[in-house]
Amino acid sequence: MIERLRIAVFASGSGSNFQALTDAVQSGKLDADIELLVCDKPEAPVVQRAEAAGVETFLFRPKDYPSREAYEAEILERLRDKKIGLVVLAGYMRILTHVLVDAYWGRMINVHPSLLPSFPGLHAVRQALNHGVKITGVTVHIVDGGLDSGPILAQRALVIGPEDTEETLAERIHEIEHELYPQVVQAIADGSIKLDDIATSKEKDGMKS
Repeated sequence: MIERLRIAVFASGSGSNFQALTDAVQSGKLDADIELLVCDKPEAPVVQRAEAAGVETFLFRPKDYPSREAYEAEILERLRDKKIGLVVLAGYMRILTHVLVDAYWGRMINVHPSLLPSFPGLHAVRQALNHGVKITGVTVHIVDGGLDSGPILAQRALVIGPEDTEETLAERIHEIEHELYPQVVQAIADGSIKLDDIATSKEKDGMKS
């Protein structure tokens, strides 16, 4: 019997993508187990979502540690204790260091509210509107330590309407995220997406360039 994928979700805010993932697990659409929530803001609403779903939490305040590497080392211990096979970033608003990126290279993914490589970083929805593009969307990618620069796993496009504001466009993008992210995680869980192959290929390309 194949062991189910064990997931840790990292989040800092409301946790709507965390909720979408837990709902997918509970409905049987996602054949994996969410074993841990890692959150740098103990008062964030995502913590209540985790408690309601019965998911264990690791809560911390970065200011209580001497460095990013210090708290990431503690997080890494928790991930290894829980035998986490995939780290899923879902609105985690912290820059990651080599401590976690290297340990989980090829096993850490992120969702971003644009069609990367366009509009990486913060305020991607605002960036798209300010640039006047007609199409934006959602990207799920492997985390490589750069600014939303890792290998792309999936994208879905969205037409920007003339009536769209930052708020309405963000809401429509969130709807896509909540559908696409669990689908990508399920594809990883069932082997349809092979992260090791993608990560290794990207690493070899980087060595050639």
